[in-house]
Amino acid sequence: MAMTKNFMNRFFSFLVFLVLFSSCASKLGKTLKSTDSDYKLKVAENYFAQKKYNNAQVLFEDLFPVFKGTAKFEDLYYKYAYTSYYLNDYANAENLFKTFVETFPTSSKAEEADYMRAYCFYKQSPKPELDQTNTTKAMGQLQAFINNHPQSPKVAEATAIIDQMRAKLQIKDFKSAELYYNLGYYKAAGIAFNGLIENYPDSNQGDEYKLMVIKSYYLYANNSVEEKQPERFDKVVTECTDFRDRFPDSKLLETVEYYKTESLNKIKSKNEQTKKAA
Repeated sequence: MAMTKNFMNRFFSFLVFLVLFSSCASKLGKTLKSTDSDYKLKVAENYFAQKKYNNAQVLFEDLFPVFKGTAKFEDLYYKYAYTSYYLNDYANAENLFKTFVETFPTSSKAEEADYMRAYCFYKQSPKPELDQTNTTKAMGQLQAFINNHPQSPKVAEATAIIDQMRAKLQIKDFKSAELYYNLGYYKAAGIAFNGLIENYPDSNQGDEYKLMVIKSYYLYANNSVEEKQPERFDKVVTECTDFRDRFPDSKLLETVEYYKTESLNKIKSKNEQTKKAA
């Protein structure tokens, strides 16, 4: 009996949904057929206010030829751009906000649309391990927004998002460097970890990256042919000295000193072997 009751409740809910959907579809269809453009615009704006963005989008698009060039077109286009945004079609929304700014540069909504264009790139930014083209674009667009609208109340939010995007790029670059290291491509790993230090000088992980540079070059030297080892261990020593200069208060100094001592011992040992061989 309980299962039958649950089934009937679900079936009733489904019927209600079908009736409501049919009613909405019927109303939209009738509105599209109407020759009263002002009425259609009013219905479109009601749909927008009710967050029925699919329906609003269809009607706004249908009204483009009618209101283009009129005083009502600016608000229509503004809301049309937002329908794509609210429907998570960020690529199309970005283009629409861009066109809005270009079409209505003196509009009171132009600054907002300019910000939304950049924000749409941010919304398309993927996980760190994926291609970060949209992340880079978002940072560029947000920085351009800050430069063009330095007094905007959105500047603080834009700056915070740029910082967030830089952190994501940093994670991606770190994972790439780490992958080189884990695969045994130690020279490439050393270069990549050094790149992290140069590209993110304000990172609080700088000393960790530098230690990975040292480890990478140490392993690169240790796995090299004998005649190349002294030169490559000398590179490790140089990196260790640079570490102390850059991060004199780091908790990793003891580990760095270990690699420096080991490298100096390797160099000494190789030099002694060379002398004996001579």
